[in-house]
Amino acid sequence: MEELQTTEILDREILEDARKKAFKILKSADDTIKSKTGEWEKKTAGAIKELEEKFAEQGRFARDEITAILPMDKRRVKAEKIENLLRSAVETWYAGLSRERVLGLLKKELEKRLAVCGGFDVSQCRAVIHKLTRAEAETILKEVLPGIDLPDGTCRIEEALSSSNRNYDGFPEFILENPHVKIYASISKTVDFFLREKRAELVAALLGREAS
Repeated sequence: MEELQTTEILDREILEDARKKAFKILKSADDTIKSKTGEWEKKTAGAIKELEEKFAEQGRFARDEITAILPMDKRRVKAEKIENLLRSAVETWYAGLSRERVLGLLKKELEKRLAVCGGFDVSQCRAVIHKLTRAEAETILKEVLPGIDLPDGTCRIEEALSSSNRNYDGFPEFILENPHVKIYASISKTVDFFLREKRAELVAALLGREAS
């Protein structure tokens, strides 16, 4: 009986010792988890703060960039609007011209440029036309260069597929040249000159004085 009791006591001691060791292990593990959790939370908080600072900096940079760009965009949009309005005004003006008036403008341009040249040798000349018929070109040439041999003489008439001014490809153009000189007469060049010289007045008329 005494041996049995001794064995039971020994068993209880072993179990108690095992429980104590297990408790220490669990407590150590729990402390480690708490410590690691604290470190992780601290690192996470630091990372979040760092990200927030970076996002805030990027936000400030984006705002500054947008603030700098907006005025440029506004000016660009305004400039495009003005150009479109001017182009529309020019096209409306041209649409209201009679064909006789259009040919008269081309004739005057040719006459002015021929006067500046002080003469034009028609023995080897070529006329390049755009948005004009051959008959219209011949009529103009005979009026600005009396005595010119047409239509099968020394001055050839050729048709161009497009104008030299792409902005106004639909407008008539007349190019007269020989081996020494080339003369341009076109509605588009007249329009370009007028828009350049009278731009402020035209913009003011279209949009008001404050727009120019």
